[in-house]
Amino acid sequence: MGEGRILRRLADTGNLPSMILWGPPGTGKTTLARLLAHSTDATFVPVSAVSAGVADLRRVTAEARERLREGAGGTVLFIDEIHRFNKAQQDAILPFVEDGTVTLIGATTENPSFEVIGPLLSRSRVFALKMLEPEDIERIIRNALNDTVRGLGASGVSVDDDAIEALAASVGGDARIALNAIEAAVAGALARGGNPPTVSVADIEEALQHRTYLYDKQGDAHYDTISAFIKSVRGSDADAALYWLARMIEAGEDPLFIVRRMVILASEDVGLADPNALLIATACQQAVHFIGLPEGFFPMAETAIYLALAPKSNSVGNAYGAALRDVQATVNEPVPLHLRNAVTGLMRQMGYGKGYKYAHDYEGHVVEQQHRPDKAQGHVYYRPGSLGWEGRRFGKQDAGARAAEDNDGGGQGPPARRGG
Repeated sequence: MGEGRILRRLADTGNLPSMILWGPPGTGKTTLARLLAHSTDATFVPVSAVSAGVADLRRVTAEARERLREGAGGTVLFIDEIHRFNKAQQDAILPFVEDGTVTLIGATTENPSFEVIGPLLSRSRVFALKMLEPEDIERIIRNALNDTVRGLGASGVSVDDDAIEALAASVGGDARIALNAIEAAVAGALARGGNPPTVSVADIEEALQHRTYLYDKQGDAHYDTISAFIKSVRGSDADAALYWLARMIEAGEDPLFIVRRMVILASEDVGLADPNALLIATACQQAVHFIGLPEGFFPMAETAIYLALAPKSNSVGNAYGAALRDVQATVNEPVPLHLRNAVTGLMRQMGYGKGYKYAHDYEGHVVEQQHRPDKAQGHVYYRPGSLGWEGRRFGKQDAGARAAEDNDGGGQGPPARRGG
C-alpha cells in the first residue's frame, strides 16, 4: 500500500479490479481487503468459504444488484479461504464478477493456479503476499502495545525488548499468532501483578506453548517442503535433506508419504549408479510401516543420508521417456512374428515364432536378433551414466559410444510433477 505501489494506485483511483490475495496465514489479507474496499466507498461484504454456500452467494449478489439499481454504490465481495469453495460454488460467483455486480477479493493460503477455477482466475489479478519478517512482527507488536484505544496501551504492562524479539522470531511470520500471544502474555502479567506488571521471555513461551509450524498436509507447504527435500537429496546435500526431513516429521507429515518419495527418488535420481539404493528405500518403507513414529525417524534419516551420498544417475527415467516416445509414434506396429508364441498349429503355419533364436543356446547366453518393430529398430534409449555401478559396468568409453549411436533417442526425463 506504499506510495506509488500498484495497490495504492488502484485504491487512489477508486476503481478496484477483482483480485486474489495469496499468501501465508497472518500476513494481513483480510485487513488489506478492508482497506481497499474502504478506499472505494464500496459496501464491504465478507464471506467465509468455510461456512458459506451457494445460497449465501446468491443472497449477497442479489443485494449487490439492488444497491446498484438504487445508486447506492458498488459491492466488494470478500471471500476468505476461497480455495475451500468447490468448482460449483466458484462457478456461481463467475457471472456476477463478469458483469460487474460485485468486485471480488478472494483470500487464500493456497496456490490459486491449483485452487481457483480458470475462468475466475482469468478475470482477477493475483497479488502474492510474502511471509512477514521478524522485524515486521516486532513493529506490529509494538504498535499494539502502544495503542491505547484498540490495543494494550492502557494496560500499564511493561514488555521486555527480548520478549518482543523472542515472540517475533517464534511465530513463523504470522501476525495473528503474535497478537494473540502478546494479549495472553499481558493478561497473565496483569493477573500476576507487580509494579509495573512485566512480560518476560518466560511469559511469551508460556503463551505460545509450542512453536507453530507453517504446514498444511494438503497445501502448498506440503508440496514445497517435499520438493525442497527431494532437490536436496538429488543435489547430494545430506545436511539439507535431514533439515527438510525433520521439518516434515515435526509438522506431522505422513511418514509413509515421505518414504514413498524416497523410493521414487532411489530409482529416478540414484538409479543404476547404485542399484542398492532402491533396496534400501523399500526396506525403509517396510521399517517405517512396521515401527511407525517416533522411532521411524531412524530408518528415514539413514535412508535420506544414504540417498544423498549415493552417486547419481537419471538414465532410467531418460531411457523410459525415450522408449515411450517411440511407443507413441509406433503404437500400431505389430509384434515381429519371430517374437510371438506359437501355441497352436495355425499360429505355426502363419509363421509365429519362426526364426526365433533362443539366447541360452548361444555363447554367453546372448544372441543378436531383432526385438522391436521395424520402425522402432535401432533407436538407443538407455544411455549409461558415468558414475557408480553404471560407470564400472560400462566405463566412460562404452557409455559415450552407446550415446553416440543414435542422437534421436535421447531421453528428456520424466514429466514434471507437483512437489518434485
